Amino acid sequence: MSKRKSKLQKTLVEKILDRAKIAYEQVEFDLEDQAHETDREFVFKTLVLSGEKTGPVVGVVPIAEHLDERKLAEASGNKRVRMVPLKELAETSGYVHGANTPIGIYEQDHFPIFIDQTALKMPYMLVSSGKLGRSVRLLPQDLIDFVHAEVVDLIVSE
Repeated sequence: MSKRKSKLQKTLVEKILDRAKIAYEQVEFDLEDQAHETDREFVFKTLVLSGEKTGPVVGVVPIAEHLDERKLAEASGNKRVRMVPLKELAETSGYVHGANTPIGIYEQDHFPIFIDQTALKMPYMLVSSGKLGRSVRLLPQDLIDFVHAEVVDLIVSE
């Protein structure tokens, strides 16, 4: 991902991290440009689902992987979970598709958050900073601790 040398205006998520004294790096990328593929293995997507017992739950998985809904259902204590429909996403999570962030969702709603165990093997991870084209690079354990995430196997097995 390309970083700008000039300081970017902070997103709400970055301000939340500042208040919590969590180290991070601002990352900006052009949504049309595929040059950010260099850090792709460290990019995690934030998916918002809903369970019949818990209501909204959040799964955070590597961008190139698919979330296993059965694994998330089991981890969250639901019989089944389903993706929140796109038209309800912003109302449910507070973010538009592509900008969902575990940091902002936790801060706003305290939804249960589950992060795939591959994060523990990463030197850092990138998650959305709540705005399209913006991410934060931070230590996996810092994110896990801040959002009180449960770390489990969430990806579809081949």
